[in-house]
Amino acid sequence: MPYTSDLVHELNALILFDLGTGQLGIKVHKTADAAVIAAVQRLYAKGLVTQTDGGYLTRLGREAAEHARVMLGMLTDGVAASVH
Repeated sequence: MPYTSDLVHELNALILFDLGTGQLGIKVHKTADAAVIAAVQRLYAKGLVTQTDGGYLTRLGREAAEHARVMLGMLTDGVAASVH
C-alpha cells in the first residue's frame, strides 16, 4: 500500500512534536489548514495523540513519531549523502 496524502499529513504532524521532552505538546488551531486539522484528528482516533487538536503524544504516538523521524532522516540524509 503506497503512502496516501492523508498518511503523509499524519507523518508531518508527528514530526512536529518535540521528542526531547514529554512536557511539550502541540495545538492545532481552527484556522490551520484543513488537511492538518484532519490529520491530527485521525492521529487522535488512532490513539497516537491525547486530544483531537493535538495535545501530547501517547506512548504509541511517541514510538510512531520516533520512527517517522528516523525514516525522514534516512530518506533525506541518504539522498544528500548519495549525491555528493
